Amino acid sequence: MIVQDGDNYRIQGRITIANANALLTEGLKLFVRDGLTVDLSQLEEVDSSAVSLVLEWLREAQRNQRKLSFTNLPENLKSLATLYSVLDLIQPAEAS
Repeated sequence: MIVQDGDNYRIQGRITIANANALLTEGLKLFVRDGLTVDLSQLEEVDSSAVSLVLEWLREAQRNQRKLSFTNLPENLKSLATLYSVLDLIQPAEAS
C-alpha cells in the first residue's frame, strides 16, 4: 500500500510478485512531482520483484526528468539489491 506522508510517500506492507504490478501502476500515477522521497521503512516483506519495481519507478522518473529517491530500505531489500549489484542505483548515498 502506498500512503501519502506530507509531500512524500510511504510504502507499507509487502512488495511481492502478488502485488508488484498493482503497486507499479499506483506508483506511476502518484510519483509525478520532481524531488519525491519514498520511505520504505514500513515494508514487512519483499521478494525480488521489489527490486524490479523500485528500478522501474526510478527509470520512469528519469524518463520524465524527475528526481525520485528512496529512504529507509529494509535489510532484506538491501540484501537483494546487493545480490543483483543495483544497490547503488536504488540508494546511491548509502551504497558506498
